Amino acid sequence: MPTFANPVLAGSHPDPSICRVGEDFYLVTSSFAYYPGLPVFHSRDLVSWRPLGHVVHRPSQVSLTGLDVSEGLWAATIRHHQGTFYVVVTLARGRQGSTTFLYTASDPAGPWSAPVTLDAQGIDPSLFFDDDGRCWFTACRDAAEPEVTGPGELWMRELDLETLALTGPSHNLWYGAMRGAWVEAPHLYKRDGVYYLIAAEGGTEHHHAVTAARSDTVTGPYSTDPRSPLLTHRHRGAAEPIHNVGHVDLVDTPAGETWAVALGVRPLEGTHTLGREVFLVPVEWTPRGPVFAPDTGRVSLSERLPAGTTTAAATVGPAVDEPVRYDFGSSALGPEWNSLRGPVDDLVSPSSGEGGLTIRLSPEPLTSTGTPAFIARRQQHLRLRASTRIRFAAAAPTQEAGLAVFQNHHQHATLGLTADASGSPQVVLTAVEAGTATRLAAVAVADGNVVLAVDSDESGYTFLVQDSTWTTLGSMERSFFSTERAGGFVGVHLGVYGTGEADAAEAHVDWFEYAPGRAGSGEDRR
Repeated sequence: MPTFANPVLAGSHPDPSICRVGEDFYLVTSSFAYYPGLPVFHSRDLVSWRPLGHVVHRPSQVSLTGLDVSEGLWAATIRHHQGTFYVVVTLARGRQGSTTFLYTASDPAGPWSAPVTLDAQGIDPSLFFDDDGRCWFTACRDAAEPEVTGPGELWMRELDLETLALTGPSHNLWYGAMRGAWVEAPHLYKRDGVYYLIAAEGGTEHHHAVTAARSDTVTGPYSTDPRSPLLTHRHRGAAEPIHNVGHVDLVDTPAGETWAVALGVRPLEGTHTLGREVFLVPVEWTPRGPVFAPDTGRVSLSERLPAGTTTAAATVGPAVDEPVRYDFGSSALGPEWNSLRGPVDDLVSPSSGEGGLTIRLSPEPLTSTGTPAFIARRQQHLRLRASTRIRFAAAAPTQEAGLAVFQNHHQHATLGLTADASGSPQVVLTAVEAGTATRLAAVAVADGNVVLAVDSDESGYTFLVQDSTWTTLGSMERSFFSTERAGGFVGVHLGVYGTGEADAAEAHVDWFEYAPGRAGSGEDRR
């Protein structure tokens, strides 16, 4: 039987939501404080996904300034109704829901509308279009009586599709199957006249689980599915390759099957660096409700292809495990590249005439909650080499440009081309942990034209510089960049940056290469 390899979207793509229009599937994931925000993907087979663009692609659509990297745009839901795509999402501040936005588009590739602010509390908003054409908004919030019901509650109001405003009474739907755990990530489905409320409990870490409730009427009351949790890996041992499974969304295929997209992580020795990824799980409907992964009861690294699918080959671009070199010759960066909290068009741009990128140094450091001169793409493989050729003549040690391994603004490492106190060029390896910077190594180079590289594998990250020959500056243990050590909800991003008092200083990036397997055997898809 033909199979595909999970995850179907590797690297930091958490909180997946999915919808189908005819033969086409569309998926959106969380983006937190990265910009552009809320990446949108398209597929015809549920396995091969190509980026279409982003929901948030103009700074006027949201302000992310001042936010922690793991705050920002949380857990969006994408739905389609009568020619219009809808995305609802929470803007989080201080690790709590702050504002709920609704965006619309006639084309999921964009442009997407200006945001509509909804009068909604909590996080994890979702939309459900009933058979009668009415639209219902659901989300989770703090429970009014936590000592009685548990800490969280799922609630509902109707969304007026003409005014795009919530209207009518608020309905408390359900408090979860495990009353001591926060209930979140509600999605509503209708099957054979029965409404099924699928949720997540236990937090988004090791105890993450999928739970469910059902009702004969859309506004409830909802009764707990006694089989809950319906999907979880929290009971499995350390050898299990996938952990933290949950936050599912369901979709029916043209062939009549149901599949779920779920988040999960692939830890190694108890820590993970790639972030929460998108896994595809078969679902079977029974009179008792949905059964996830009916043959195994677990999310697998290898799964049968959806019915009607003949190939799991990539639809566009290089295969996921092939090296890719970015020469940055076009006028715009590809959709896989992100900045922090806002656009950096005035700081990082394609170089006219000669190719590559020009980075205009910014005084905004990577440790700030502003928008530094920094672009990065997700790390999607455990074993890889990321490398770049940098040309830069630093005037002082306060100026540097180079390669960054970025977990968050308090936890990252930089391999920077700079100058020593006498003005001679050097490359410096710096680690930032809990906001404190430590210089780990430095090496003099002949001039300001070097290749900087980082190798990642099971043991850690090794930093190298090529001047006339390759020199290893040092290594850092892999767990340094893990969510378990750094905190937050994101995975590692790899990219280039330029910091320091500008004085019109510029660095030139000739190219950036992402090469899976270069630091290992290449046999493991991680």
